[in-house]
Amino acid sequence: MCSIGAVAWVFLGADEINRPAVIHHNGQYMMWYSGQMKPYLEDGRSVIGLAVSSDGIHWERRQEPVMVPDQAWELQAIMCPHVLFDEEDQLYKMWYAAGCNHEPDAIGYASSPDGIHWEKYEDNPVLSGDKAHLWEQHKVVAPCVIKEKGWFYMFYVGHLHEERAQVGLARSADGITGWEKHPDNPLICPTEGDWDSVAVYKPFVLRAGDKWMMWYNGAAYEESMWVLEQIGLAELEGPDLFPRAAGRE
Repeated sequence: MCSIGAVAWVFLGADEINRPAVIHHNGQYMMWYSGQMKPYLEDGRSVIGLAVSSDGIHWERRQEPVMVPDQAWELQAIMCPHVLFDEEDQLYKMWYAAGCNHEPDAIGYASSPDGIHWEKYEDNPVLSGDKAHLWEQHKVVAPCVIKEKGWFYMFYVGHLHEERAQVGLARSADGITGWEKHPDNPLICPTEGDWDSVAVYKPFVLRAGDKWMMWYNGAAYEESMWVLEQIGLAELEGPDLFPRAAGRE
């Protein structure tokens, strides 16, 4: 049985904790995660918590969240953190989703010297739904960001509407501004009649040699009112994520 303090239980999600991001830095594992109260309901609230571990198994969580919704666009929910430590800038960098407590609305950015005290970008959100592209016209969520050869690459989920989602890719020189969308977006789409026929979302991507591997959630209606989610794998052969993206162009 988990043993956590009353403050953590009330403040960090008496209903759900989910969508973690884990890195190993300075000899310890650090996990940022969503703490949700009344998940999927508009009168609920979501915040981002932090836990640390020396072995990745036994975790000590902070009693209070490290980030809460306090910018107007965030409404009452921030969630889906993705964090990396940028060796060049010596900063923890976080991309996260915020807005609606069911599926958030847009993606923001924050930085921190220690992973605990975060400064949000004043012009958040850094990526929003684009009505010029039907597949992401409703909202964008669930960022996964990789720094590679001078670019920040963001895999993200675009929503046609609240339930229909697919995965796209954008890149930025600084990870904040000037996002360039991949010309072939969306890259991963639902498959009609298959296990991921409703939505594909929550991507996690890493490089394995000369190829890229993406794990993602796929959803299908098991019955008229029940959605079954499962995890799938997609692979991209070759080292380049964008056409002619071997370095800064």
